[in-house]
Amino acid sequence: MSSNSQERRPPRSDQPPANARGRRTRAALLAAARAIVEERGFEALTMAALAERAQVSRAAVYLHFASRGELVGALFEYVSGLEHLDALVQPVHDAADGVAALDAFAQLEATYHARILGVARAIENIGREDPDAAEWRQRIETFQIGLCQLVVRRLADEHRLATGWTPQSAADMLWALMATEPLERLLHNRGWTEEEYAERFARLLRMTFVD
Repeated sequence: MSSNSQERRPPRSDQPPANARGRRTRAALLAAARAIVEERGFEALTMAALAERAQVSRAAVYLHFASRGELVGALFEYVSGLEHLDALVQPVHDAADGVAALDAFAQLEATYHARILGVARAIENIGREDPDAAEWRQRIETFQIGLCQLVVRRLADEHRLATGWTPQSAADMLWALMATEPLERLLHNRGWTEEEYAERFARLLRMTFVD
């Protein structure tokens, strides 16, 4: 991964095992960890719970993850890779202008964030009593806000940011619109497809932020 791409996603936690068997075991553990988080939240993700879910010993879990904090970081890296975060973020950076970047942002929300809805919901509900996960929530929020600022800065530099917004207030609002509840309501409750969400969300963003 280039230094440029490292700036476009949350930082890595640790490196996977060199041998194939170790990588398979690690992937199975991370898949089990994702299932726990999506079903029961981050507070339920303990080494003991992971060992039980994956049907391995706690010692086997600790062979791959020295601490719960390391496990949480590896989980975010695993989900980002599995759902192709780098490829989905790239069009936001490569967009020809600010409006195109806004459209690419809407597409990112309708694909990547829709597909990690369970994990994203759990992130939003992390409390201060869970410092291992809260640290990673802060890192992810910083990454998300930076992406929103990039999009809004393009509009502002092109003198296309709608009247009434400052770059800071527009970026803050754009970040708030990344919340999981609208996605969950429209995709799951109202039956929208990812394509419909992307097109309609892009239209909303253009009407709100583009002069």
